[in-house]
Amino acid sequence: MTYRAPVEDILFAMRHAAGLDRGVEDGLYADLADGVAEAVLEEAAKFAEERIAPLNTVGDKEMARLIDGKVVMPKGFPEAYRDWAAGGWSSVAAEPDFGGQGLPILLNIACTEIWNSANLAFALNPLLTMGAVEAVTAHGSEFLKKTFLAKMISGEWTGTMNLTEPQAGSDLNLLTSRADPVGDGTYRIFGQKIFITYGEHDITDNIVHLVLARLPGAPPGTRGISLFLVPKFLPNADGSPGARNDVRCHALEHKLGIHASPTATMIFGDNGGAIGWLVGEENKGLNCMFTMMNNARLAVGTQGVAIAERAFQHALAYARERKQGRAVGAPSASPIIEHPDVKRMLLEMRTKTAAGRALCLMTAAALDRYHRLEDPTARQAAHEEASILTPVAKAFSTDIGIEVASLGVQIHGGMGFVEETGAAQHYRDARILAIYEGTNGIQAIDLVQRKLPLSDGARVRGMIAGYRRSAEQARTINDPAFKRVGDRLISAVEALERATDFMFANLKSNPNAALAGATPYLRLFALASGGASLADQALAARVAMAAGDTDPRQSRRIADARFFAENLAAGAEGFELAVTEGGEAVMAEFAD
Repeated sequence: MTYRAPVEDILFAMRHAAGLDRGVEDGLYADLADGVAEAVLEEAAKFAEERIAPLNTVGDKEMARLIDGKVVMPKGFPEAYRDWAAGGWSSVAAEPDFGGQGLPILLNIACTEIWNSANLAFALNPLLTMGAVEAVTAHGSEFLKKTFLAKMISGEWTGTMNLTEPQAGSDLNLLTSRADPVGDGTYRIFGQKIFITYGEHDITDNIVHLVLARLPGAPPGTRGISLFLVPKFLPNADGSPGARNDVRCHALEHKLGIHASPTATMIFGDNGGAIGWLVGEENKGLNCMFTMMNNARLAVGTQGVAIAERAFQHALAYARERKQGRAVGAPSASPIIEHPDVKRMLLEMRTKTAAGRALCLMTAAALDRYHRLEDPTARQAAHEEASILTPVAKAFSTDIGIEVASLGVQIHGGMGFVEETGAAQHYRDARILAIYEGTNGIQAIDLVQRKLPLSDGARVRGMIAGYRRSAEQARTINDPAFKRVGDRLISAVEALERATDFMFANLKSNPNAALAGATPYLRLFALASGGASLADQALAARVAMAAGDTDPRQSRRIADARFFAENLAAGAEGFELAVTEGGEAVMAEFAD
């Protein structure tokens, strides 16, 4: 099935959920004025549709293969990546001092959706590189920046993130990889890392690994972890790849999905130690790595939106063609899209995708305000908003990526369960996203324990007040459809307020009660915030229609806000009860 990038939908969400137009007017997004955002996304769509999307099924079938210690990528992947990098796509949001374009995160996240919809396995490579670039930019020495950043930003070299070990998954306290100082500013790295995305491949001449390890005498636990940059090839004086470093790929995982993305077991230090350089301060490696992880969490949330969009397009095309059963009043077999339950599933797919997209773009816009505003108070507010939204965007969007892909299989019926239709690949590929970059349960814990208390709760309460204003605006418009949207969203916001009060009342006195309800709380937050953003877009669509805009997408946006409010946000009070009353049942089981 052919992928078509939803450029107009992405741009509309950028304008009316993430504040692109307002940012252009006040100067925040001056570099996106005069049609720049539109032109960039159109070009991204063209490359994605013509070059990357056709490789999606190819990569799934051929897979990345480890042959004689070297990873061979599926046919077409190296060439497509090199053309992608030559087009400047790896440098969109990177620092201009090292060859980046310095464009907003908002635009880069919009592009990220397009790349990942076209081919999730392909897009994982640049996603990790962009995160590594951010970490080195923020914490690397001048030597590391001058030596590595330009080639990583250009896409000539790629980057990885090496955290997980066989005994240390989410719990990095158990990490054992070590780094021995040589005395000349370098370190010898020893250890094994697993689940390393694009840890080895034949696409670029060099791979830059960011590796967590312990120095001799380091404090125990996470307080004693440092971050090191370890290239596959040591750079020559002229910057070209030189001698092979003591790092190798031992094996590739056989995975449920994303078959074209090599997930490697990496061995450091078989022959005297892999040479690396310290990034940031000793024993402060997690601080540095979280720069990369926070970037990656938003990007992975965007991947959830991307796979949901691809699965929806696939299911919609099939539903229009497949004839089964007779719709009410039809004389013969009808396209299944005419059956109410199929309509319901398609609307659930479309509106969950739209809500996830809005949340990811809102998060990106908050990050842009943090990086670009000059007023320190405004920057702090933006930082806290982005901090609250990041776990919500990551967890909700990857959860709905799985849910939407599953509905896509369901709409295909038995044909969805066989590989030939392609619906199964979306479902298989999507499943990893809720695990990547901190499982979604960890995201919920982070939201409740660390993010809600920011500014003593004032920030989250201010955000909830904003969602209420959107709901009130929808309710007060003289339009029956909008009134129902407003009523349901106000109920959702009020449920979120009560659940938030519960969290604050229990975080210190009864933390298990708060943690037991963390995941339903995050979904409740997403229903209220995502519903409010869809209402904002629907209101903008109504204004456009009143001004004579006949684009059918405008009426569809109103329909989406209504469906989401009446069919999905309507469940908010159930999630509230799970938060406020369900924890005791959770804690009562498996106590022994």
